[in-house]
Amino acid sequence: MHQESAHNNAAWFLLDRNIEEGGAKRPALHSGDKSISYAEVQREVNRLGNALLKQGLGIEDRVFLLSTDIPELVYALLGSMKIGAVPVVANIMLPPKDISYILNDCRARIAVVHEALFPIFSEARKELRHLKTVVVIGQVDGETAYSEFVRSADTELAATAVSPDDSAVWQYSSGTTGAPKGVIQMHHNIERHSLRIAKGIWQATKTDRVLSVAKLFFGYGQGNQIYIPFSVGASTVLLAERPTPDVVAGTITKYRPTIFCGVPTSFHGILHLPNLGKDYDFSSVRFATSAGEALPESIIKAWTETFGHEIVDGLGSTECFHIFISNRQKDITPGSIGRPIDGFEVKLVDEKGLELEDGQLGNLMVRGDSFAAGYWNKCDMTRRTFLGEWVRTGDKAYRDEKGNYWFSGRGDDMIKAGGIWVSPVEVESAVLQHPQVFECCVVGARDKEGLEKPKAYVVLAAGVEGSEGLTREIQAFVKAKIAPYKYPRWIEYVTKLPKTATGKLQRYKLRDKNFVPSNVR
Repeated sequence: MHQESAHNNAAWFLLDRNIEEGGAKRPALHSGDKSISYAEVQREVNRLGNALLKQGLGIEDRVFLLSTDIPELVYALLGSMKIGAVPVVANIMLPPKDISYILNDCRARIAVVHEALFPIFSEARKELRHLKTVVVIGQVDGETAYSEFVRSADTELAATAVSPDDSAVWQYSSGTTGAPKGVIQMHHNIERHSLRIAKGIWQATKTDRVLSVAKLFFGYGQGNQIYIPFSVGASTVLLAERPTPDVVAGTITKYRPTIFCGVPTSFHGILHLPNLGKDYDFSSVRFATSAGEALPESIIKAWTETFGHEIVDGLGSTECFHIFISNRQKDITPGSIGRPIDGFEVKLVDEKGLELEDGQLGNLMVRGDSFAAGYWNKCDMTRRTFLGEWVRTGDKAYRDEKGNYWFSGRGDDMIKAGGIWVSPVEVESAVLQHPQVFECCVVGARDKEGLEKPKAYVVLAAGVEGSEGLTREIQAFVKAKIAPYKYPRWIEYVTKLPKTATGKLQRYKLRDKNFVPSNVR
């Protein structure tokens, strides 16, 4: 039986422990022109936690957070956690109907909302059943301002004693396959998983400074920006703006992070910035990480040649808290997602659940001790995903003879051409090597006989126009790179591709039979 203790509280582990170990004056956050120490973060976290306690909130109460990545969001996240409440950080890109759904689903009684997002929240507010209090970061007429909410709150607060298995934070999925799912992360997940990545993959120390493209409303972003750096007393750079390539490159130049956590789209976009070597300085970065989608070998090669440091690619999921497979520094197999990190076991199975041999494409299953407890209020879905000790990730992959895993796409992204499974990732990687291609997304499409074949949506390099001749040239190029039957039967030229807020391709939008690009060249 687990005994409750303040030291089980993830907020104590991330914040108070660092101060008890002598790190009070070390920088924790960099935002705007401010560098905020661990002691200053603790003071503001305590004020927010005490203000919540005055509202009658406590253990297991949910606190809804909707904000850009600014210090107040970190204070609200850790302050909620410290009193045993459960922060729910919502995606700022969601429409009002999804915000309403999440608020009603998690039954939050209080919401902390940034003033810039208040119009969207206000629209969602009309349908809420449980919300009682709204706090606005900034100023909105008739609403309680965050500054007023915490003004008289005490700056001293002891972490609430919790069980290791108590809920620490809920992370809602993007909802691309239905309503958003609340993934229940426990307090012990944060300590166990963060230290494994910080020490085993990042080799991070208290002197490191981290910048992440993924935002705090993503599990990947929360881990990159708060849980992993704070687990070793390092600091993080908060980027409130949209992470466009120029903004990210400018932030790296200004704040000089030592670790850069990106996604394939961000690496690709930065490499194509004009005057890259002249206007931007990446010399502080000792290595970069990537996750969320397969990282093409061509991007890894170009990045290393340009900046002189490695990209360590890996794969994770919200259900597994963060990454669970990764390459290692100085031990990278370009194009692969590496090997399981310490504490995790991975296997590939067929549709009947039988384990597969090396080289065989299968369904990726993972087992470890820092997984989510399940989905809130979704028992059937939990049973389909959390199979005893194993989690069904929904990803397709294969393993080579050296034990490296190669990501082939989500299960529903795979294309069955001529009765043989084709990975869209493999086809995209080949298309991207063509010098006149800037971006690419491959999905399955039906021919006149109803048979599925690969189709490529292509964004061309600046100044290049699509033509039948170029289509034939790209098709021939791909046939020479990979098995000829995998080449895209159709190529449609567009000016942009549908993506998530972190730049992950939304293939499901392109698969939609009713999808008609509004941006065809």
